[in-house]
Amino acid sequence: MARSYRHIQQYEKEILKLKEQGLTHKEIGEQLGFTQKQVKEFIERYHRKERKLAAGIEIKPKGRPRKDGTELPPSVQQLSKIAQLQYEIARKDAKIKALETLVISRAVTGSF
Repeated sequence: MARSYRHIQQYEKEILKLKEQGLTHKEIGEQLGFTQKQVKEFIERYHRKERKLAAGIEIKPKGRPRKDGTELPPSVQQLSKIAQLQYEIARKDAKIKALETLVISRAVTGSF
């Protein structure tokens, strides 16, 4: 089955829908033109990403970070406004804790 190239993520809804219907990875791959291994690895990546989002863990985008650092990552932008605020608070808390430990360690060593 010849098809023009499309990334497997573009078939996310179709793959998940077929998986819910009880099709195997091989059957899904045959229908959409992927191998069994590609479908299996895509589903594993999808579930891993969903677990991280549910746990509130930041999914970092590939590539170089933004210089300003103000924009939220795309994975956090997909979340509700409350979840976005929780993410920002957790990020700021982590920075505060890091600064506190730095100040404490410098106070103990006396190197201000």
